[in-house]
Order: sequence, then structure tokens, then C-alpha cells
Amino acid sequence: MLKLNNLSKFYRTDEVETVALNAVNVSIEQGEFVSVMGPSGCGKSTLLNVVGMLDRPTEGEYFFMGEDVAGYGESKLSQIRKQNIGFIFQNFNLIDELSVSENIELALLYHDIGAKERKHRIEQVMDKVGIAHRAKHRPSQLSGGQQQRVAVARAVVGDQSLILADEPTGNLDSVHGQEVMEMLQGLNEEGTTIIMVTHSSAHADYARRTINLFDGHVVTCLLYTSDAADGCHRCRSRWSPYH
Repeated sequence: MLKLNNLSKFYRTDEVETVALNAVNVSIEQGEFVSVMGPSGCGKSTLLNVVGMLDRPTEGEYFFMGEDVAGYGESKLSQIRKQNIGFIFQNFNLIDELSVSENIELALLYHDIGAKERKHRIEQVMDKVGIAHRAKHRPSQLSGGQQQRVAVARAVVGDQSLILADEPTGNLDSVHGQEVMEMLQGLNEEGTTIIMVTHSSAHADYARRTINLFDGHVVTCLLYTSDAADGCHRCRSRWSPYH
């Protein structure tokens, strides 16, 4: 689905150059659930922003759906984002003046979709994430877990094939955090590709693969496999084949 080849991201001022990503090599297939971990400041959010085409790499190649998008202009990148990528943020990013259904509808207003079809999609996705009974409520009337359900619904209502989640459980208690993770796991089982930044090793275990970053480098890749006889187990930690 996507591939990063020797991709780097630098932030420069007149006096300082900060290396956020350094010669990163990562390949993610359609239908994977991948978590990204590492200490604060290691480049996790920068990686997600580059993958989501919210930021551009300084060097290297970025192939998305077979196209090298690294050199595309903002107009082309915006078009690809709208058609393929949904975003889930730690702080929900909901508009409090709008109802639940109206917040979800925002993601469809950029598409050429009629009002009747928008209404149908919104009702479907609210049922899927278990928030239909709150359709007319404002975000301030919801719990943190319910607000994140709305954010997930907004991310997937346009049938995006890739979901980028940046600390989706960071502002939730353990119970609501687990609910969100189970919802993401369900979306992945239906075929949605998910890349999730997290500090929680317990939540990273929901993914099939964990990429660990340190100082802008991919340092390890932990694989998870499932076997009917002995359940899930972690593959041997090793230097990543993507590094």
C-alpha cells in the first residue's frame, strides 16, 4: 500500500537543523495494523504526518498506491488524502457547535456526494461505532470515549482505506481506551489499514506489527502472529529489515 525509501525529514532555521526522520525505510501492506512506538521526540508524529501527506519529506521516496507522491504539490496531495486517508487525533478535534452527525458529515462535504447518500452513510457509520443514540448531541455532552467514537466515525465515513491514529487513547481512561482499541481492531478485520502512534505497549499489542523509532531511525520491528494452538506470541526482536 505504501513504501518509504530512505526518507528523511529535516527542520531548518538560520542556526539549527533538526533531524526528525533519518533515512527511514518502511513498507506497509494493505490490510495491516501497524503500531509505531518510541520515546517522545523520536519522530513518531512526524512519520504519521509525512505518511498522511500533511508534511513533505526533505529527502527520499514515498510511494502510495504505487505512485511516488514525494514531489506532488499540495493540490494533488489534498485530493489523494480526501479519497484515501482518515485521521484520528488524541484531542478528538470535534467542533462543539455541531452535533455528532454534523461533525461526521464534515468529512463528506469535500466529496461529490448528495445529501441523501450522506445521510445514509452517517447513519451506517454511527451504528457501526455505537454512537447513533447520541446523533443530536454536542461533543461537550459526550464522554471522552464517546467523543473518540465520533472521531473514528468521521475518519471512516468516506470509506477511506487507510486510517492514521495519533495517540487515539491518550486522553481516555483504561476502559474507554480499550473500547476504542477494540473498535480499531474491528475496522482492521474488515480490511482497513491502520497505522497508530501510541505510548502504550498494551495497545500496541492490538497491532500485527510494531515499529520502534529512536532519534528518527527505525530501530526494531516486532512481529505478532496468531496460532490456534498457542495463541498470539511476539516474534523474536531483531534489527528491522526496514532499517
